[in-house]
Amino acid sequence: QVQLVESGGGLVQAGGSLRLSCAASGSIFSIYTMGWYRQAPGKQRELVATIASGGSTNYADYMKGRFTISRDNAKNTVYLQMYILKPEDTAVYYCNAVYSVQRAGVPRSSWGPGTQVTVSS
Repeated sequence: QVQLVESGGGLVQAGGSLRLSCAASGSIFSIYTMGWYRQAPGKQRELVATIASGGSTNYADYMKGRFTISRDNAKNTVYLQMYILKPEDTAVYYCNAVYSVQRAGVPRSSWGPGTQVTVSS
């Protein structure tokens, strides 16, 4: 099984910044897409951003340029740099990876356990 471990969450004042990291480990042939999702209390999980192996990215519109996703393929790690954080960004942030374990293998998906981001006003 591929394991995902998030780090970098915590408590920050409004207007501050955080950098989340997610490292994938295990038997991996190729990771197609890595991404970040978040879930606030009482709300459904929503997309934050994804990044494909070739570097193309997809961001949720609400981010308005405040978040940047990046990826280190050699380390199987995805990052989320968050700027000018707002209280409404408070949520559990989850890492996701879509990958295969062998050539032409069936795509698989794994989720990390999540990391709490709390933005105080």
